[in-house]
Formats: sequence, C-alpha cells, structure tokens
Amino acid sequence: MLTLTGVPYRYCDGFPRRTFLQIGSLAVGGLSLPDLLRAEATGSTSSAKSVIMVYLTGGLGHQDTFDLKLNAPAEIRGEFNGIDTSLPGYQISELLPLTSQCMHRMSVVRSLVGLRDEHSSFQNVTGYPMDLSNREGKPNFGSVLSQRLGQIDPAVPAFVDLFPTMQHKPYNSPRSGVLGPAHRSVQADGEDLASMKLRFVEPAQLDNRRKLLEVMDRFRQQADANPVRNMDATYDKAFDVLTSSRLVNALDVTREDPRVRERYGMGSSKHLGDGAPMWNDQLLAARRLVESGVRCVTVAYGFWDTHGNNFKYLKDHLPLFDRGVSALVNDIYDRGLDRDVTVCVWGEFGRTPKINKDAGRDHWPRVGHALLCGGGLKVGQVLGATDKIGSDVLDRPLHYQQVLATLYHTVGLGDDPSISDISGRRLPVLDPGIHPIMELL
Repeated sequence: MLTLTGVPYRYCDGFPRRTFLQIGSLAVGGLSLPDLLRAEATGSTSSAKSVIMVYLTGGLGHQDTFDLKLNAPAEIRGEFNGIDTSLPGYQISELLPLTSQCMHRMSVVRSLVGLRDEHSSFQNVTGYPMDLSNREGKPNFGSVLSQRLGQIDPAVPAFVDLFPTMQHKPYNSPRSGVLGPAHRSVQADGEDLASMKLRFVEPAQLDNRRKLLEVMDRFRQQADANPVRNMDATYDKAFDVLTSSRLVNALDVTREDPRVRERYGMGSSKHLGDGAPMWNDQLLAARRLVESGVRCVTVAYGFWDTHGNNFKYLKDHLPLFDRGVSALVNDIYDRGLDRDVTVCVWGEFGRTPKINKDAGRDHWPRVGHALLCGGGLKVGQVLGATDKIGSDVLDRPLHYQQVLATLYHTVGLGDDPSISDISGRRLPVLDPGIHPIMELL
C-alpha cells in the first residue's frame, strides 16, 4: 500500500490530524475507497432520485414561523404578525416574506408527534433517539440510500454530509451503523474533501501508481490460491473517483452564476452557539451536489435553541433563513429538478407555547413541524393543525418517522425501506406500521 502524507492541521473537534491519501485505501469518511466502491454492487443503481435534508439544530419554534397563533393571549402569541402566502388563507411569520411567495411549491406538516425532548440530529436523520440509534446501530438516512440505491455516477459518492463538526456532539451527523463503513458519508468538512482534491499527488504520479498496483495485483493473484475477485474493477472505479473533479467542482459555489449565489445569500461559516452556522453557501452547494449525481446531501443549518431573547434572535436570523430556504426551493423547481430532488427542512422539536421569564421559548417535543418540496410530491398543502395555543395536535397527527418514510418513497424505495447489514441480515429502518404521508403522494 502506498501512503502519501500531508501537513498536519487541527480541526474544530480539537484533535490534530494528518490528511492522508492511501492509494488502494483512500480515507473517505473512515472507509477505504475500494470498500466504498464495492458497496455499489450491493445496491442497484436506479434513476437519479436524490434528497436534500436540512436539519435545524436546536429546534425552531413553530408558533413564530409556520403555525402562528395570532388570536392567542400575549404570553402565547409572541411579537410577530402574519403575512399572506401564495397558499390562499394561510399565513406565516412576517419575517419570512420570500418564503411566503413560494409556499405553493412546498407542503407544511404542522402536526408531527412521537418526538423526544432530545437535542440531537438522530431522530431526524436515523428515525430513532440517540441512545437507541447508538445501541442498535441505526444507520443514517443517507447511508440507507447509499446501500439500497448505489451511486448514480461511479465518480461521485452516493452520500455527502455537509454537517460541520459542532460543539454539542449529539448535533453531529450519525454514522452508518449496521451498514458498516462502506456506506458512511463523505464529509465535506475536512480531510475527506482534501483527499478528493488530490492535493498531494500529480496526475502523472497517480498514473504511475496505478501501473504499479496493476503489477502488484497480478503478482498477488498468481500467488494466492483464492485471489481477490473483482480487484481490477474495484481499483478502476477507485481511480475514477480520485481523478474526477465533479465532486470538488460541485462544492465550489464560486463557479455558480454570481446572481444565483447572491439570491441565496452567502451567510457565514461561523458557528452559532454550540450548533451549526447559517452558511447559505451550503444550501447552494447541496443543490449543486445533487445535480452532480449525489444521492443524499445533509446540511446542518443555524441554531434555534431560543430559551432566552427568542424574538430578537429570530429578528436577527430568520431573514437569512428566509432567503436561503426560499432560494433553494425556487431553484429546485426553476431548474426542473422537482420530480427527482426532494427537500426536507426540519428540526428536533417545537418550542413551548408559553413565553418564559427570559422572553424565550423552551423545548416542546409534543409538536413538531417540517417543510417538504420537490420529489414529485403534492405540494401547496398545509397538513395537520394544533390547538389554539400550539400545545397539542388537534388534527391529523403524523409520526415524525412518516416524514422519513415519505422521503424513502420519493427515491423509489416504496413502503419497505429495509436494509441488509454487513452480515446479510435483512433489517427494517422504521417501526412497523409506519407509512408515507399519503396526502403528499
């Protein structure tokens, strides 16, 4: 095995690391590149369906955004007025004027139940609480798509994770669990991307190493009574990824039309609180990635744990949210991606109906909400309703796993998105009896 080392540097988790490129065993998300590419054989490559999941770290309040309670008492209602949307009779927060204009391209679920009071991404991304996910190895949603669907393009990974490394560890992206390292995401926040850029080896050198590996593999196969099957094909695909610039180019939003980038609003890579940044460039990168052939892109966006000073915080941050999310939704439709690309925007729970003594709202897992668009879904709907103070679901309770079931359905996995673990056992990824949200299909 040939290893090329680079200069050491420190990531935001505090540990020094050395970027490395191992020909024949490229470190991508903790897995060897040949293993990653062999995984393609375990899933059947199908049509170019993909999902962008935007996770709102901390839990965005429903009463101040998409489930206004304008007739409630002052201690419930809050400070914001409503504005009309492109859906007749439906109002959202006055701080979301751009989103209000494209609500006909989205559906809002206001009645999510089954959530736990847990500050983590696990419920949204695996469908289960963190302790159960870790104990039973529940896989990341993107890892499921990687195994079941394989790669659209052999030079582009199936799953790219744009989560940065956040200070509150449970916000960070769950791994692939029982699916093993072959279906982990490519992390675009560090050494995975550095490896993909071939920053430590020239193309001519790489070609020499390819030839050397071919000689070594032929010798190994002649000497071994049970040669490794499909080795040549695996390395061919590995080099396809190594020498392709499609992934890196997709992540480079400076290649985009400046007017489009301006429409998204660039945001900042600076983290908010112990959660994610509001880096709108990542929303644009997500669209570019699915256009390049990535099956699943996950984005951690913002920090919404507003226990204090809720209204000033939202005044400062919702306008950028409004700009980025509306731009992503409109981009999906304007570019003709709405049949094949599904977008889901949601957090881990809602916020308390009653405003606390610090002018904030606390955790409220009894109600959650989600925005969905694209994927051939029936949009322009508002599903479910809460009571007059936003405390409990009054109409059409929907389990949060049904959102994931709907996403699995849009990529062609039907009502049974089961997986095979590394030992070959067939396992469900959602609870029995969980079905997609039929009004959206």
